Amino acid sequence: MYKVFFNESLLTFDQESKPDAKNILFHHESQFDEAFHTLANTGVTHLNIFSDNIVQVWSLFINHFKLIQAAGGIVRNPNDEYLFIYRLGKWDLPKGKMEEGETKEESAIREIEEECSITPLQLERFLMSTYHIYFQKEYIIKETYWFEVTYNGTDTPQPQTEEGIEEVVWKKQEEIAELMNNSYPNIRLLVNNYLDL
Repeated sequence: MYKVFFNESLLTFDQESKPDAKNILFHHESQFDEAFHTLANTGVTHLNIFSDNIVQVWSLFINHFKLIQAAGGIVRNPNDEYLFIYRLGKWDLPKGKMEEGETKEESAIREIEEECSITPLQLERFLMSTYHIYFQKEYIIKETYWFEVTYNGTDTPQPQTEEGIEEVVWKKQEEIAELMNNSYPNIRLLVNNYLDL
């Protein structure tokens, strides 16, 4: 199953219908726009597009919209604390758009360094990708590659204020669930999967 977040709503792609969602049997690419129109303008919060060949449908979906790729990470320090940023009224994780010629791994490290002013960082492993859609003259899919990253330095992180970041903080695992009450659905998915909250 594939998951795409649209504001607080969820669009899934699966091989079968789901009892907790509005279901659309896939026939044509025009249904992608119809799906977002439904999520944006009705009370529907979970829409599921289903098909026997969901891998092909997902490929059509990804190619139907402009795709932007980004990378970031869940950063842990030696005290088993995790790095969070506060931006646009929500708790988030450091991440940003990949630059041309950059690998996902290089992009993740660069963005964390730029947004939080900490170095050196050690990239441990790839965690997962998340997808969300936003509207900027057209619908755009943002695919973010997430990595587990460790920081063994002692510098205090500093927010990149020109990027709208107000705070950068270290949080203990038991403090994270409260932050997730004021975060984005894709961040909650990532953090819950990683920390098993």
